[in-house]
Amino acid sequence: MGKSSNITIQAFWVGLGSLSSFALALLSAAILSRYFNKADYGTYRQILYVYNTLLIIFTAGLPRVFNYYLPRYNLAQGKDIVLKITKVLFLGGLAFSVFLFAFSGLIADILKNPELSRGIKYFSPIPMLLLPTLGIEGIFSSYKKTIFIAIYNTVSRILMLLFIVLPVIVLKGTYLYAIYGWIAVSVLTLIIAYYFRRIPFRGVKIEDSHLHFREILKYSLPLVSASLAGIAFRSANQFYISRYFGPEVFAGFSNGFIEIPMVHMITGATSTVLMPIFSKIIHDKSDITQLTNLWKNALQKSAVIIYPMVIFFLFYSREVVTIVYSEAYADSAKYFATAMTLNFFNVIIFAPLLLAIGETRFYARLHYGLAISAWVVEYIAILIFNTPMSVAVSFVIISIFGIFTALIYSSRKIGVPFLKLFPVGQFLKIAVHSLASLLPVYLLIKLFLPHSSDLLCLASGAAGYLVLLLGTARLVNINYLQILIPLFKR
Repeated sequence: MGKSSNITIQAFWVGLGSLSSFALALLSAAILSRYFNKADYGTYRQILYVYNTLLIIFTAGLPRVFNYYLPRYNLAQGKDIVLKITKVLFLGGLAFSVFLFAFSGLIADILKNPELSRGIKYFSPIPMLLLPTLGIEGIFSSYKKTIFIAIYNTVSRILMLLFIVLPVIVLKGTYLYAIYGWIAVSVLTLIIAYYFRRIPFRGVKIEDSHLHFREILKYSLPLVSASLAGIAFRSANQFYISRYFGPEVFAGFSNGFIEIPMVHMITGATSTVLMPIFSKIIHDKSDITQLTNLWKNALQKSAVIIYPMVIFFLFYSREVVTIVYSEAYADSAKYFATAMTLNFFNVIIFAPLLLAIGETRFYARLHYGLAISAWVVEYIAILIFNTPMSVAVSFVIISIFGIFTALIYSSRKIGVPFLKLFPVGQFLKIAVHSLASLLPVYLLIKLFLPHSSDLLCLASGAAGYLVLLLGTARLVNINYLQILIPLFKR
């Protein structure tokens, strides 16, 4: 089996793990929002917000260093690296827990919710238990055992769903019951993660890697600052919409201005698998064409899945939004369509290239540049156009500019012409064929089913589109099933 097919299989397992995590998290939110009153659910969501925000700081970017360093060392030394980083993650988790307990009152005052202080105190042991479990994806992707990522994510998320949701349903408890369940399942998750971390190193005697924390932190800390800048970048549009256009417009914007979740799952899975491969190629100073060929092949396969999906949802954005949020949010469709245009470009996953060549500082500076640009440009857009759509369009343009900046910089660093990294012709062919396949189906449904329900319109459009897209694929020499073939061969 070729390297490209193996990468497809590895990415499939990573994507499946992400999909299970997303689906179970969505199910958990749907259940808890129905059993909690608004005050309890709001407090619970605030606790998650505080945890996820501070998590970036207390992990110090360490979970992301595994797939950079592990491919550069042998298995025995890799065992030493995993042990070292896991110890530091535990200490970071302990510090995180102490911080939450000590500053729970201050956090509650900042967020203007007195009940939050008690909730954070009860929640505070969880970081100490969960931080040592982070980094599973990096370990297994480095050793090409990503099936264990899918197993671990699915098992741990199912347990989390049961332990958090069941006490609330059965005992009709408050959000504190959910936290009690979370503490219990965190202990189980820690035990499971400990078992899984040992799988690649069974029978391997540990060997000193001589990798010092100073070197690790030199690589990881810029990733922390990049993550913080990323938060600032993404929060600008929400702040401006909320401040200048009121809660009703903000509700419509926040429900609509989202990208297709499947896109991030696909690109995230591809990035996770490619990163350790790129890191080893760079470290071994192998022929750079190995890297560029793998990268272009991965982009093409991602586009084969993503582009047809994006074009379909662009045409049916109103139906999707009204089915999910009701007719009251039909106006959100314009924001949904605007956000989705970004998916034509963020199929270009530049992070594995930059991080594999050790350019974490540039990666951080790029994100800070994007954050500053977003806050400045979006404010100027409000002054000139005074519309929420101008804010949305500004965000998309800045994001696209950031993608191409990263790609141009990467091409220069590895000494490869820009166009050799960016298969423009193939992208255009997939997009044009998708559009040509959808347009007649869309027009026929509008002509013959003008008053059909949104659900019927969406379902019939999807069925007709899929038949025409796959039926004409050979005419344009595009293999839309190329992602699935290696899985069946396996």
